[in-house]
Amino acid sequence: MTPDPLAPLDLAFWNIESAEHPMHLGALGVFEAGSPTAAAHAADLLAARAPAVPGLRMRIRDTWQPEPGLRAPLSFGGATREPDPRFDPLDHVRLHAPTTDFHARAGRLMERPLERGRPPWEAHVLPGADGGAFAVLFKFHHALADGLRALTLAAGVLDPMDLPAPRPRPAGPPRGLVPDVRTLPGRLRDALSDVGRALDIGAAAALSTLDVRSSPALTAESSGTRRIAGVAVDLDDVHHVRKTTGGTVNDVLIAVVAGALRRWLDERGDGSEGVAPRALIPVSKRRPRTARPQGNRLSGYLMRLPVGDPDPLSRLGTVRVAMDRNKDAGPGRGAGAVALLADHVPALGHRLGGPLVSGAARLWFDILVTSVPLPSLGLRLGGHPLTEVYPLAPLARGHSLAVAVSTYRGQVHFGLLADGKAVPDLDRFALAVADEVETLLTACRP
Repeated sequence: MTPDPLAPLDLAFWNIESAEHPMHLGALGVFEAGSPTAAAHAADLLAARAPAVPGLRMRIRDTWQPEPGLRAPLSFGGATREPDPRFDPLDHVRLHAPTTDFHARAGRLMERPLERGRPPWEAHVLPGADGGAFAVLFKFHHALADGLRALTLAAGVLDPMDLPAPRPRPAGPPRGLVPDVRTLPGRLRDALSDVGRALDIGAAAALSTLDVRSSPALTAESSGTRRIAGVAVDLDDVHHVRKTTGGTVNDVLIAVVAGALRRWLDERGDGSEGVAPRALIPVSKRRPRTARPQGNRLSGYLMRLPVGDPDPLSRLGTVRVAMDRNKDAGPGRGAGAVALLADHVPALGHRLGGPLVSGAARLWFDILVTSVPLPSLGLRLGGHPLTEVYPLAPLARGHSLAVAVSTYRGQVHFGLLADGKAVPDLDRFALAVADEVETLLTACRP
């Protein structure tokens, strides 16, 4: 297997990381335990299955010159994704002592950066103190996988699912080192369009920083500590709100976050009046599998959360209008698409400018609200059913809170990750999320 050069956004994630700001995403899955030895058996299975998943054996190696055998040129100062000849799954799968609080233990584990000299992922098995359940915390570096890719890698070590065979993809034209001259006019138009799009994104991002009214609770100085919490709400309740008010499930979930922020800020004494933090809503723009380099391909929508609005249905209406406007414009333009600018930065620029870029995130947005899709089929590990799964997004420098959402088996799971010192009351925000769903339900009743 030849080395695979990191895509520009992957390279950006790799270079903006620091010891205090690790760039890994995660997921905390809770499983039913049928026996006292269920957690230990799960750890053994994960270690035994990991070598058969090629993506889990891939390390990231910094390079300073083109590698022999690469089908795409590697810019000076880049990095490759390649198999680790010393891969040992026991370095990545760890069984911990029993705990009474899966989220508290997982929060401390999320603080620790992944080791960069070997494949950047870990699986931590957490037995429950009462023996009735165990949890698995998966950690994947964002340069190795985005949310969809992380799901695929994790599914590779869970019990096999009976899925329909994929339909064969039509073969594309052969790819050569020299471009077909007949395609050059189109490529030139695309290049000019890319330049125009980059200028448009940059201008929109600059305008988005004007007239910002956020809260210090969301943009406090980072401490490097982490705290996580999870909230599960009934998907039927979310659908009831959607059917009553219109829009999409995602609109309702974003409005829930806005209302929960309002409730939480007021309860802690920070106040919500006039607050409208900028939320980044990531959108996947993954390239076809044949495209090189592969990897993260993200854009996003940027919107002001109507935290200061006291009316829950009015907040939802504001969110719906803003999301409709974003969708009409498309994910390739506007301030939310800043991640696409990574394609216009040379590899050495990512390496040298990483620390500067990592500190600029707070100028771009105030809170991340992302959705991670999960299969509707029940997942298992060693025959033990997965009952809850809480996705966890990375926390950018200068940010205090990130929200990730997944829908699984009739429930919506909110995974909340916060700076441990800036947000010691994360559990109160979790309660505010559940309360906001009830508030919307009440507002929708005749």
